[in-house]
Amino acid sequence: MSLGKLTPREVQLLLEVLSADAKTSDVRLREGEYQYDLVKSMASFQLELFFPNVKDIITRLYGEERADDVQFVRKIQTVLKKMEKSNVVKILPKKKPWALQRYALLSFRFNDIDKNQVILATDSQIKRAQTKLYSMLNQQESLPTIRKRNKMRVYLLALLVGALYTASVWALLQPIINLIIFVSTLFTSVVCSLVLGKLLSQT
Repeated sequence: MSLGKLTPREVQLLLEVLSADAKTSDVRLREGEYQYDLVKSMASFQLELFFPNVKDIITRLYGEERADDVQFVRKIQTVLKKMEKSNVVKILPKKKPWALQRYALLSFRFNDIDKNQVILATDSQIKRAQTKLYSMLNQQESLPTIRKRNKMRVYLLALLVGALYTASVWALLQPIINLIIFVSTLFTSVVCSLVLGKLLSQT
C-alpha cells in the first residue's frame, strides 16, 4: 500500500494506534462473538496500514455475498456506531461524499466490560507494521530530494547534448573534416540523448 492514499491525519492516527496502550471499553469483546470478530478483522486491516469501510470488513469476515446484503450492512454499521461510542472504534471523515465511511480501531489491546484483556495483535505484528509505516514515511520524505536531483540531471544533460550536437555540426562545417571529433561528439550526443529521454520519462 502507498501512503498517498492516506491523509496526514490518518498517518498520524496509524502511528498513535500502533503505539497505544490498552483502552478500557464498555462492550463485551469475547472471542467467538460478532463484536470480537469485527474488531479482529479491523485489526488485520490496520496491520496492513489500511482503514477499512464496512463492506471491506464484511467481505473479509463473511464473503462478498453478505457485503451486498443491504440489511446486513446496516446492521453492522449500527454495531460499529455503538462501538464508536464505547471507545473501541473511530469513524473517519469521508474523502468523497458518496464514499462509504471508513473505520479505525483505536488500539490493538482492550479491557472490555467483563474486565477481560483482549489482545488483537502480537508485539511482533505491531512492530512489523510500525517498521513498514516508518519505511514508507522515509521513502515519501526522500521523494522531493530525488525529484530535485533528477531535474538537475535533466538540465545538465540537455546542455551537454546541445553542446555536443553543436560540436559535431561545427566539425562537419570545417574545410577539412576531422572524423575523430565528428564521430566521437555525434556518438556521445546520441548516448546522452537516450539517457535524457529515460530521465524525462521518469519525472
